[in-house]
Amino acid sequence: MADKPHAVCVPFPAQGHINPMLKLAKILHFNGFHITFVNTEYNHRRLLRSRGASSLDGLPDFQFETIPDGLPPSDADSTQDVLALCYSTSKTCLAPFRHLIAKLNSSSVIPQVTCIVSDAVMNFTLDAAEEFGIPEAVFWTPSACGVLGYSQYRPLIERGLIPLKDARDLTNGYLETPVDWIPGMKDIRLKDLPTFIRTTDVNDFMLQFLKREIDRTSRASAVILNTFDSFEQDVLDALSPMFPPIYTVGPLQLLVDQIPNDDLKNIGSNLWKEQPECIEWLDSKEPKSVVYVNFGSITVITPQQMIEFAWGLANSNQTFLWIIRPDIVVGEAAMLPPEFLSETKDRGMLVSWCPQEQVLKHPSIGGFLSHMGWNSTLDSICGGVPMVCWPFFAEQQTNCRLACTDQWGIGMEIDNNVKRDEVEKLLTELMEGEKGKAMKKKAMEWKTKAEEAALAGNGSHRNLDQLVKALSNKKIS
Repeated sequence: MADKPHAVCVPFPAQGHINPMLKLAKILHFNGFHITFVNTEYNHRRLLRSRGASSLDGLPDFQFETIPDGLPPSDADSTQDVLALCYSTSKTCLAPFRHLIAKLNSSSVIPQVTCIVSDAVMNFTLDAAEEFGIPEAVFWTPSACGVLGYSQYRPLIERGLIPLKDARDLTNGYLETPVDWIPGMKDIRLKDLPTFIRTTDVNDFMLQFLKREIDRTSRASAVILNTFDSFEQDVLDALSPMFPPIYTVGPLQLLVDQIPNDDLKNIGSNLWKEQPECIEWLDSKEPKSVVYVNFGSITVITPQQMIEFAWGLANSNQTFLWIIRPDIVVGEAAMLPPEFLSETKDRGMLVSWCPQEQVLKHPSIGGFLSHMGWNSTLDSICGGVPMVCWPFFAEQQTNCRLACTDQWGIGMEIDNNVKRDEVEKLLTELMEGEKGKAMKKKAMEWKTKAEEAALAGNGSHRNLDQLVKALSNKKIS
């Protein structure tokens, strides 16, 4: 035990960041690492509620620890505010994290900490790694194209394109301005770049925070991306001179699937209680006949948007599985019109959370109405499922642009100001039209390429072997 490498894994405390970090931790564990997985106290309590009192007991060499997130105590069962989390973790988490590393290192039963694997936006970990003299790999959990978008915040400011001159720029067509000088990205407009540029304040916290996170990445020993080379090759070529060595090890779910059936299977990361009965419901449906609708773990919508999506779904006459988180509607419970419920009861299923990877691999799923978060995009690729895209914030807009152009060719975009007629039209095209068939064909091609990348000896699998080797050394060159 004492000779094992020991990785401390620190995800940003939101569902879409915890999921890929847990996958990466499982893969490192399978490759001989002792793992300490660090959740915030708030999310630790949520996981115990959603997955059961013994769900975080771990294994002798896969342990869970907690640090406070610096926010006022709460027992709500909802996603915390991203801005507040970025602010509080960057200001308050270094001291408790430093204390945790010291505690782990003073143990006589577990190996000394040999490396830190941290979410790129948990920047305090870099300070701790330098203090303890241990290497740190930084895991950027968005797409490579999203990370490249964030890396352009500095040049965008220097060129005077942002901040916006006034709020009218949000609606007067200014965001359509082409940005044709970013290496590795073509046909990109301001509106396709990660949304924290949409501010009139050069000192806006998220704008400056992400600019700083990109700069701080150069202090890491390695950068990890959950993507595969052929999917984002031009973007990766553009990123590689900016960063320490980049290891593309995605889609992580395909590498986790190769771990033989073991004790780790029971360690999950869903913060809401899953409703597995939706899988049985899908079993009763025809192949490729169901639209899956899920806007992820952070998106919030207005009551009016909810109603437009509902009637668009109803009027499309498609069979659908719709995931409606308890906290999805801004400031109130999610309410659907009774007429909608009675009209769709025989062809629609509504649940609050589900095992998404399993759903998107199910043969009855024919299309995905998605917010274009990166995990969802990869899940869709792994299932070979085409998409209708309604991005909410951050780099989801960038993912959407690449999905809906020739770059990936797997999606169609719904206008942000959602209307039921457009929802109906796009879902009908997705499930029955010629464009839908072409997107399905393209999604299946990417699925094959993703599976090839995950095979032993190929791209992502080879990069993973190199990452394991690098992290196993006490120092990364």
